[in-house]
Amino acid sequence: MKYWVWLSSLNTLSPITRLKLLNHFDEPKNIWNASENELKEINFLTDTAIKEILNNELKKNADIQLNKLNKLCIKIVTIKDEEYPVYLKNIYDPPVVLYTKGSIKNDEKSIAIVGSRKATSYGFEMGEELACRLASFGITITSGMARGIDTSAHKGALAAKGRTIAVLGCGHDIIYPPENKVLMECIINSGAVISEYLPGTAPIQRNFPARNRIISGLSLGVIIVEAAANSGSLITADFALEQGREVFAVPGDIKRPNSAGANKLIQQGAKLITCAGDVLEELKSYLGDDPVLKSFNQITSTYNGLNNQTFYGDLSSEELCIVENLNHEPLNTDMLIKRTGYNIKIINAILTMLELKGIVEQIEGKMFKLKK
Repeated sequence: MKYWVWLSSLNTLSPITRLKLLNHFDEPKNIWNASENELKEINFLTDTAIKEILNNELKKNADIQLNKLNKLCIKIVTIKDEEYPVYLKNIYDPPVVLYTKGSIKNDEKSIAIVGSRKATSYGFEMGEELACRLASFGITITSGMARGIDTSAHKGALAAKGRTIAVLGCGHDIIYPPENKVLMECIINSGAVISEYLPGTAPIQRNFPARNRIISGLSLGVIIVEAAANSGSLITADFALEQGREVFAVPGDIKRPNSAGANKLIQQGAKLITCAGDVLEELKSYLGDDPVLKSFNQITSTYNGLNNQTFYGDLSSEELCIVENLNHEPLNTDMLIKRTGYNIKIINAILTMLELKGIVEQIEGKMFKLKK
């Protein structure tokens, strides 16, 4: 593995140059052993890049880095490994190495949720709610573990006991932001934290656009929740479009600068969404017969052709239980868990079904009530 670690440490090489070298030499060991004359024959290598490849100090450092990775229990997943995510592998410039904690799947069905670091209460609520609902259907939530919307997305997925992936713009040994230390540990236990950067790499500004291409590359689509006109989240949306992914945006208050970027995306053709069902409906053609859509297809088959009139016929026993509890007063999910004994995943799935049937609606304060 030291050859892969060494290859990923060559800072003058772009991700696409590393990939081209791999295609040319087949294995990183062959790049390591290449002579200066062999390297000079490769037309896409600069003199600076050749000098770095031949640098013996960097080669010695590979063993040190490998020992550090082992001590930190960080797994190395290379682009040639079976577990390397298929969607990410097929982008233009995939990282040749992913440093991971937790578990990743090569066929992960993921949606990215990103947005402003300075999220309003509305943005935080929408990010958490969308993530929770999507995760309850079996969708993995991917984000960047930054403050604001990223944090809300990870927390929403965790609340549904679903999978979530955080992509870092630094090494695993640097907690950024520092207040997300506990969140990071929870993400590792319920999905994965990944980075293309070795331990010791600081969260410098230029790392984050590169990080964003991984967030979108892992995902079927990207949801933007609150983004200013110059937000880094819009870079993720641009990457998504380049990679052939779907772009969704949550509409925001036109008077708030935080909403300018997301609203602009909608003007430019991004799919306007207000709930998880909007996202899943758009992605049905991508998912095909995937088990992720089983419960959603059951919901939409019931919903098709219905209007917003109250519909109490043909409810399951679980749905009736929720309806009976809401018949007395509005309740939030925590209250419903206590009163019914159902877990959060079941509660969210039932509430979504009842909302689509026109029986239940969400009101202020994340409360649910029966429609009149």
